Amino acid sequence: MLLRLAGVVLVLAAATVGWLILGATIGVRTGSSDLSQREQLAAIWGAEQAQPAPSFTYETSHIDKKGRTTIDRSSVVPASSRVNVDLALDPRQKGLLWYNTYAVRFAATYRVVNPGASTRLQVAFPFPSDSATYDDFTLDVDGVRIPVTSASGTIAASVPESRGRTSTLTVAYRSHGIGIWSYRFGDGVVAVRDFTLVVRTNFRAIDFPPRTLAPTTEQQIPGGWQLTWRYRNLVGGFGVGMTFPPRLQPGPLAERITLWAPLSLAFYVFVMLVITTLRRIDLHPINYFFLAAAFFAFHLLFAYTVDRMPIGWAFILCSVVSMFLTVSYLRLVVGLRFAAVEAALAQFFYLILFSYALFDEGYSGLSITIGAIVTLFITMQVTGRIDWSERFAAKPKAAAA
Repeated sequence: MLLRLAGVVLVLAAATVGWLILGATIGVRTGSSDLSQREQLAAIWGAEQAQPAPSFTYETSHIDKKGRTTIDRSSVVPASSRVNVDLALDPRQKGLLWYNTYAVRFAATYRVVNPGASTRLQVAFPFPSDSATYDDFTLDVDGVRIPVTSASGTIAASVPESRGRTSTLTVAYRSHGIGIWSYRFGDGVVAVRDFTLVVRTNFRAIDFPPRTLAPTTEQQIPGGWQLTWRYRNLVGGFGVGMTFPPRLQPGPLAERITLWAPLSLAFYVFVMLVITTLRRIDLHPINYFFLAAAFFAFHLLFAYTVDRMPIGWAFILCSVVSMFLTVSYLRLVVGLRFAAVEAALAQFFYLILFSYALFDEGYSGLSITIGAIVTLFITMQVTGRIDWSERFAAKPKAAAA
């Protein structure tokens, strides 16, 4: 009996090595896929977008004693900012990963007041990314479209000014990005006055990246949220940002299920040893080797189908294939009833449900712990009155044809 147990342990060890190799292979595939696919998506769809606030500079000319004209420049904070952003999530799967690609519609109005005798207003509006396209771009001052120049991803404009005048800058565009969208007030700690930013989304699961401000008000709208950031006088270095709801990633999920597989098989083998001992059924370590191979077939097939079809369908396909391998094999070894009932139920719980618990990474540990405790309780109850010395000494039944 001890030699049989040693053989089963050897099968578990060999299967564990196989799963570790498969898990590492999935990790490498996922990493290499991410590197190439992200670059391709950014080239086609656009990169992550972080929209900086425009800068405003007033110029005042002076004539010195030698008759030379000098120009003084002073930056000014907008008297008010009204920013409206529509974010439409449009995720795309490439290989073993999903990417949060999105469309953004940006429209903003800034009011600036000439603080003195300045004669010209210089406007610099930086684009959020150099790796993106901007459709329907407009930049108006007081309702008049002005000539602009572009350099290093920044649109620059020059507007004649008069003392005490209030100018209104309007800018708008449509674009696409990937990953996170954010709005920055400036570099470092800056002052912001009478600022309102409204973001409308087409998704419910909202979250905000690190070092960004939470919205001051939230309102549900059909299909998403309307989020508002409103400040009278703000001094700080944080901006405003939006992350998009994460999707279940095929590659990391397949890797996670594969690396947890040794524990899944250990539970299954433990239950099968208890059942066969209670029923005096003789299963050779070679039989356990083929059962472990049926488990391994699930993970191997899942690793190479999860990027070819929806995750749910790939999971169902792999479950059916693995269950069929186990039941059809044990039908020949032990008999149809044992194969279709005890062995099939054990595989359903310790392979199918065990793997399904890993879909939700936040609760997988708790789910597996509860399953382990329930298994322990049931096996303790059904074996509590067994004389193990007598049972191990007894010769098990021969396997039925």
